[in-house]
Amino acid sequence: MTVEVPAHAGKPASRIRQKNEEAIIKAAEDEFARHGFKGTSMNTIALNAGLPKANLHYYFTNKLGLYVAVLSNILELWDSTFNHLSAEDDPAEALTRYIRAKMEFSRRQPQASRIFAMEIISGGECLSEYFSQDYRTWFQGRANVFQAWIDAGRMDPVDPVHLIFLLWGSTQHYADFATQICRVTGRSRLTKQDMEDAGNNLIRIILKGCGLTPPL
Repeated sequence: MTVEVPAHAGKPASRIRQKNEEAIIKAAEDEFARHGFKGTSMNTIALNAGLPKANLHYYFTNKLGLYVAVLSNILELWDSTFNHLSAEDDPAEALTRYIRAKMEFSRRQPQASRIFAMEIISGGECLSEYFSQDYRTWFQGRANVFQAWIDAGRMDPVDPVHLIFLLWGSTQHYADFATQICRVTGRSRLTKQDMEDAGNNLIRIILKGCGLTPPL
């Protein structure tokens, strides 16, 4: 079943509506991350959000619509860190900002990243409309900026598409596979310092692979 993203675009929300929607989406993230789409009910989301179930249905008519709203929120947050990328930007500084922003997202909202990963692994059916239209245009725009930097001799010739995949995969790994990382390294959890150290290493590795010097 395909649902277009975003699921409930419309007039600007009032402050109360916005607050309630944010609480619902946060509660839904918790439940979807723990139990997946099929294992989550609107009732448990309402309990988690501290709202009557009737109120939940006032904002989101069904579970699928709420699930897609959660996915929409994730994508909007991720994309916003790269929306204003320009060929006039300094490549090293732009890539550093993006890596740091994505790592901070993985630290602050790991469950959101895992929900997205589970949706894609299961086939991405709920996002098929989104990926077939605006997202391809957005993606190609980022790749074109990288290619402009390459053509201008500002970074080494690497495939822009695979560079974007590397940026996504490496930064989201610390959210999606945090349990594996903790088990391997003997940590009980990943701290803010752990994430900063990981981000610094990704910056050095990725930028040097592009022939760039990491900014001080």
